[in-house]
Amino acid sequence: MLCASDIHTKLGTYPVFHGYRHDHRVLLFHALKNPTANIALTYILAVFLVARFTDGYSFGLFSSFVGVVCVNFLFTYPYFALDFTMAGYPITFVAMFSISGITSAITSNMKTQARVLAEREKMLMEAEKEKMRANLLRAISHDLRTPLTSIIGSSTVYLENGNSLPEVEKNALVRHILEDSNWLLNMVENLLSVTRINNETAKVTKTSEPVEEVLSEAVIRLKKRLPDANIHVRVPEEFLMVPMDAVLIEQVLINLLENAVVHAESTEPIECYVESLSDYAIFHVRDYGVGIPSEKLATIFDGSSSTTSTSPDGRKGMGIGLSICKTIILAHGGEIKAINHTRGAEFYFTLPKEDK
Repeated sequence: MLCASDIHTKLGTYPVFHGYRHDHRVLLFHALKNPTANIALTYILAVFLVARFTDGYSFGLFSSFVGVVCVNFLFTYPYFALDFTMAGYPITFVAMFSISGITSAITSNMKTQARVLAEREKMLMEAEKEKMRANLLRAISHDLRTPLTSIIGSSTVYLENGNSLPEVEKNALVRHILEDSNWLLNMVENLLSVTRINNETAKVTKTSEPVEEVLSEAVIRLKKRLPDANIHVRVPEEFLMVPMDAVLIEQVLINLLENAVVHAESTEPIECYVESLSDYAIFHVRDYGVGIPSEKLATIFDGSSSTTSTSPDGRKGMGIGLSICKTIILAHGGEIKAINHTRGAEFYFTLPKEDK
């Protein structure tokens, strides 16, 4: 640090420009060791920051011009005066202005590219949402129309021929009406489940729930509709809590279990179990039936499979239920997959253990 005597000495040795001796500001500028490199780096950094945090070329170019003028006025001889006439100065300042202009242009171009990429990603997300919406509408049109047609047909036969029908056939017609009505109720529950998901953020309200209770409630609800369903449930030995919307996850489990019961075409029990990993809990639904055609594995969750995959009674497709399962699991920040194992099919989905 310079003391008072040093300042006096240096002031005494500085030449007089434009009729006056330099004041202490000039001394401080020149007391820096090799100030030229520091000034240039500071200048370029300032231009870069201006270009980074403003829109367009104009602010960056304007800051470049102001910077050139300030450097000439403050840091070059004659000090505190504008003079571009000395040898080499015009070239120096043109070069500085050009470099800063190029820096500004590159920075603005990077911002433009980032904005374009963000818009493109947004468009892709919107296209994916539109595709899912279209698939849901197709699945709804199929899965709702078929049981409604069956209900209308059975009720018409009962009303027109009820007096002449044997009691066994009457009971069969009523039973079909009840089954199709329950199926429609399940469809409505699925659609209501989707409305619980925020359409803008595709997120759900999650609370920590005991996995054992969620599995138990899903099986109880399923057995009310399918009392003969043979389901074996396994849970981890430790008490496992996972952040979730319990109603939605129960609906996912019901859809997967019902799909396995209806389409497995097997008398072996359906396995429903949970694995606990470090960051995720994995829910499995495994059957020991005919499996899933390999060509449908890639598109089984998009809602299009309901038109070609039906149960033996011709009423219950897989499409809308599995499509809604995917929507719910993605909203929870997890993944859902379908695979074939050596003796049947397996669906599994993951849920993060920490609320993200």
